[in-house]
Amino acid sequence: MEQFTQTFLEFIDAWGYVAVAVLMALENACIPIPSELILGFSGYLIFADRMGFVGAMIAGMVGGMAGSIFAYLVGRYGGRSFVDKYGKYFFVKKSHVDIAQRWFDKYGVKAVFFSRMLPVVRTFISLPAGFAHVDMKKFLLYTFLGSLPWTALILGIGMALGESWQIMLKVGHEVSIAFVIVSCIIVAGLYWRYRRSRQQKAKEALIK
Repeated sequence: MEQFTQTFLEFIDAWGYVAVAVLMALENACIPIPSELILGFSGYLIFADRMGFVGAMIAGMVGGMAGSIFAYLVGRYGGRSFVDKYGKYFFVKKSHVDIAQRWFDKYGVKAVFFSRMLPVVRTFISLPAGFAHVDMKKFLLYTFLGSLPWTALILGIGMALGESWQIMLKVGHEVSIAFVIVSCIIVAGLYWRYRRSRQQKAKEALIK
């Protein structure tokens, strides 16, 4: 897909939010267009006052949700055999689907949330969710909650890097992993504080 990079950038430059929504839909429908390219460049356009952050967020989320729903429906009604047979015509690698499947097999529907912030898996996790006939409402909720911070993060980094936004194309995967690690640490810290608070309240209740 690298040969199409300039075409994608020109598309975003010319069509703005519409292009962001379309390309994010394609990416989440398992067409391997890096979200770092789409959102990173959009972040640069925000930096250059040619886009607004809120508009880019909405476009990215709408497109991402639409593409995820499409991939989910393909998985649900086409099944693994259909994807393995015809996916190659749409640049869908069996090895990538296998990775997403392993994540889903290990973590279940929770993988739909966490994988939205991980390289490769985030693009393909909708397929195994569809294979497993995950409840649509749960799928939509976890997809939305997982996609929102990722979309905001990449737009924000693109804005911060400004004219050097293309660094995202080189370190995007590392950023994904770092983001997940930091998120896990924060969640673990909040959970630990919550448990300590409950234990403290339980002790106070016993004293009384």
